[in-house]
Amino acid sequence: MFKIAIIGAGSIVFCSTFLNDIFNVPELNGCEIALMDPNIDKANKVKNYADKLILENGLKTKVYATSDRKDSLKNAKYVICTFLIGGIGAFGHDYEIPLRYGVDQCIADSIGPGGIFRLLRTAPVYDSINKDINELCPDAYVLNYVNPMGALCTYLSRYTSLKYVGLCHGVQTTMDLISGYVDVPKEDIDFVAAGINHMAWFLELTHNGKDLYPKLKQNMEKPEFYVNEKVRGELMRQCGYFMTESSGHLSEYLPWFRKNKLSLDAYCDMPDFGGESGAAYHFTKNISEKYADADVFELESGKLESRSKEYCSYIIEAIETGVPFLFNGNVANDELFISNLPGDSCVEVPIYADKQGLHPLSVGKLPNHLAAMNLSNITVQSLAAQAAYEADPEMVFWAISMDPLTSAVLNLDQIRAMTAEMFDAQRQWLPQFDGKTLKKTPTINIPGDVNPVNVPLDPALAINMRFGKL
Repeated sequence: MFKIAIIGAGSIVFCSTFLNDIFNVPELNGCEIALMDPNIDKANKVKNYADKLILENGLKTKVYATSDRKDSLKNAKYVICTFLIGGIGAFGHDYEIPLRYGVDQCIADSIGPGGIFRLLRTAPVYDSINKDINELCPDAYVLNYVNPMGALCTYLSRYTSLKYVGLCHGVQTTMDLISGYVDVPKEDIDFVAAGINHMAWFLELTHNGKDLYPKLKQNMEKPEFYVNEKVRGELMRQCGYFMTESSGHLSEYLPWFRKNKLSLDAYCDMPDFGGESGAAYHFTKNISEKYADADVFELESGKLESRSKEYCSYIIEAIETGVPFLFNGNVANDELFISNLPGDSCVEVPIYADKQGLHPLSVGKLPNHLAAMNLSNITVQSLAAQAAYEADPEMVFWAISMDPLTSAVLNLDQIRAMTAEMFDAQRQWLPQFDGKTLKKTPTINIPGDVNPVNVPLDPALAINMRFGKL
């Protein structure tokens, strides 16, 4: 029977969900699951939860906890990654330092200053995982849940040999919302979604061959619908397509919704992931503090819950049984699955899983204005991946400078100062940058009585300027 390694098993919500889902599938009964986390106490708590489920449901699956990553990876067929480097301390720097400079992030884990520094912390760990997998389980499927998804998967494509797919629940959870907005059962809606992670577009929405977009657009003009989706709703009103990410998260990916108080008040005034400042950080911090000394599994009955919407167990089931499963995942665009996005970018497209593995599908060309919005983020992801690989502080600065939200709020001097402060705060998690610092560009003060230097001009150019022809 096959082996599954979960790297970051101390991520209690994700890990317990994956275990519950796997235990729900009869065809996966009897596999071996290694729960790996540097904090062995957390891993053991998850193991105790798993053991209770196994006992209560008469399963043959074997689960063990370990803090030894190599032990967990040895002979693994599937590697599920769900870890966070730096924990709540690093997350706080990702959110609070940019906020002091005026860059107000809602989630701060996938794009912008927060997402970029999360990538910098994560890349060295994935380099080590890549080395271990090449040695211990070179054919393993890597199911990545680690953010920043787009930038990280770009990094994995360019600088590792991992057979990976990036997984997110944005598509399936958005489909729940769309189902309610158009009053059609989710399972009866046919759709095509493609783009990049957290910025994938529903290119088609149909029910029995009938286009659902007219009804969705009509309803989004109504206040009771629009108030739930101020960012996504407004973007659809302007560009014609609905997106796969929450309004609060999406507001970080574009320059129009969080750049000043007027925009924040208009579009980001809903609580939590509706746009609230620091929603993800505050939620994570509160949960971390609330359950710091508690065993969240203590009252678990041992009964299996319904299978979740996470793709992970469905993909493993499809590969093991050969019964195809269609999902949206993040992969390299090396075969131009989206033809008008770069071949070295990461895209989120439909993928089939079956006995032969994972098969991304081509969706052709995105409407150009949708591709342009994706490209603004691909530029940031590309620079960030290069910066992480080369450990180049200047490239980190340029990745943050090209971020749509940051560049709408700050000038280059301010971005440089903010980036330097984030480096100073996070050195302990950035070993690849040891001994490297961001260069300083002092402000040039111009006296009021300064005389500009005399610049010689081509005679023809001078004549044209004189007579206003340029």
